[in-house]
Amino acid sequence: EVQLVESGGGLVQAGGSLRLSCAASGFTFDNYAIGWFRQAPGKEREGVSCISSSGGPQYYLDSEKDRFTISADSTRNTVFLDLKNLKPEDTANYVCAVMLPTPAYCSATYYPYDHWGRGTQVTVSS
Repeated sequence: EVQLVESGGGLVQAGGSLRLSCAASGFTFDNYAIGWFRQAPGKEREGVSCISSSGGPQYYLDSEKDRFTISADSTRNTVFLDLKNLKPEDTANYVCAVMLPTPAYCSATYYPYDHWGRGTQVTVSS
């Protein structure tokens, strides 16, 4: 019943911006952690950011500093990842995942998360 659906990816020129959305359903938005991960061909999966019902946003990549912003709208059961000043190195499939244990917590690693979306592709051209 838990479902995560990402949207907002696309093709953008370097320096452009995108807003990714992770629409969640099937669980109460009171106790959760939702993380964003990305994976490019030939590269390992990276934890990008996380937000939880019990803590503030977490950012895991030096390259995203001052460029990416995670936020949650509990009234819409949606988590956003705003990408600004995009670089070609940001090209990847961006996937959101939810951790449901109470209390849920943010993690930069993928294995504690319980459910995953399909991902949305971000492609940045130079």
